[in-house]
Amino acid sequence: MIIIAIGSNLISSKYRSSIDACEASIDMMLDHKITLVDKSSWYKSEPIPVSSQPNFINGVILINTILNSHELLIKLKAIETQMGRIRSTKNANRIIDLDIISYNDEITETNLLTLPHPRLADRAFVLMPISELVPDWRHPLSNISINTMLKQVKEQRITKI
Repeated sequence: MIIIAIGSNLISSKYRSSIDACEASIDMMLDHKITLVDKSSWYKSEPIPVSSQPNFINGVILINTILNSHELLIKLKAIETQMGRIRSTKNANRIIDLDIISYNDEITETNLLTLPHPRLADRAFVLMPISELVPDWRHPLSNISINTMLKQVKEQRITKI
């Protein structure tokens, strides 16, 4: 199972809302040897780390692809660029953010890619949508259940839209 996290907290002239940007990113993935298996609801969450930025819209999708994890990462970063994401500073506002959370339980760490995503257990906005789609999912490295990870981030405010 391949899990992709999608997020946005910046609108543009091309995307009227963060949800529009998130949905557009899914459509663009389908043009790149990626098949959508399932999609979570959208959630609204505060930025992490806490800042004065606008709230984020987040969700996850489950996909299939013939691309390996590094090829998939390259495609996702190309989509971000095509949609207008500018990487100015760490944790800056963004039109779109696409992260590989888990790739068929692969465990890897390179200069470009760490799997599973190193901060997934710290983010309710990733865990909640995963639990919606795969309630028995376990962290590929630690084997901790999704419910246990969610209990550890229960103070983070997240609202299903």
